[in-house]
Amino acid sequence: MNDDLTAWITRFLQEDPPRAKSLVMTVFGDTVVPHGGLAWLGSLIGLLAPFGVNDRLLRTSVFRLAQEGWLVSQRDGRRSHYTITPAAAQRFARAFRRVYAAPNVHWHGSWTFVLGTNGLSTPERAALRKELLWEGYSMVAPGIAGHPAGDAEALDDLLGRLGMRGKVYVVQAAQLPGVQGKPLADLVAEGWDLREVAAGYENFIERFAPLRALLAGGGVAAERAFVVRTLLIHAYRRVQLHDPQLPVELLPEPWPGAAAYALARELYLSTYAPAEEYVLDALRQEQPDVPDAGPAFFERFGGLRQPARSGGESRQPDRHR
Repeated sequence: MNDDLTAWITRFLQEDPPRAKSLVMTVFGDTVVPHGGLAWLGSLIGLLAPFGVNDRLLRTSVFRLAQEGWLVSQRDGRRSHYTITPAAAQRFARAFRRVYAAPNVHWHGSWTFVLGTNGLSTPERAALRKELLWEGYSMVAPGIAGHPAGDAEALDDLLGRLGMRGKVYVVQAAQLPGVQGKPLADLVAEGWDLREVAAGYENFIERFAPLRALLAGGGVAAERAFVVRTLLIHAYRRVQLHDPQLPVELLPEPWPGAAAYALARELYLSTYAPAEEYVLDALRQEQPDVPDAGPAFFERFGGLRQPARSGGESRQPDRHR
């Protein structure tokens, strides 16, 4: 079975090799952050090697991520290590929390609207539009962005990053009782074309569903488990972060995002524990005191099973089993 799994990995990397820079981001979010958020270059080389990312390509990738403000490097003699920049940390953490969270946002009948952008400069309007679209908003009318399940904390953080607090109106609106207007739910069809997102989820399911059988027997080698876990999160993240995260009541039926999440969760539970062996070995090659994963790691996908403490006491059993 391990030979079949190796063949699947080889075929996957040949057919759709991940871009090195994006893969580094996945490794930081899924692997490095739970262990303190710092990785020495030598450890990153070891973590990325199974994906065919060589030393030179990795150095180029982390250099570009540092230029773009995602990573910051520090040197210690001839060695260097990388961490996520303070400016990017909150956005980074929110994006990855979204990846591991169940798609169960519900609609309470209201929308969040961002309007009053006429007073902004052209560059400000362009930057705001770009960030709002990344957060899943739609331009429902000229100069008006809307979302039926807007995250207030994320929106306030977005405006703070752009220096636009107090420069635009942020309102919550609901259908006015007694007035026969178009239902607010109709704005979904007008604001989002979900076909591409649905196709992305369906493609994810098609590509990763064979792993159910390949992992069913357990006993996966640590390096293979790490590669599968990383490819899983990398592929799921690419689709999920383009999902506007609309409430379940406003999504078409059947919505493949729910099945994709269930598959991602199942495969993650099958691989995370042996993958952690490979991760810790790689990180501790350069820094022996790298900590074990903290409690937040074991909250991913609704709850992972933590290793037993000394004496056999187990912590936080998987709530879904």
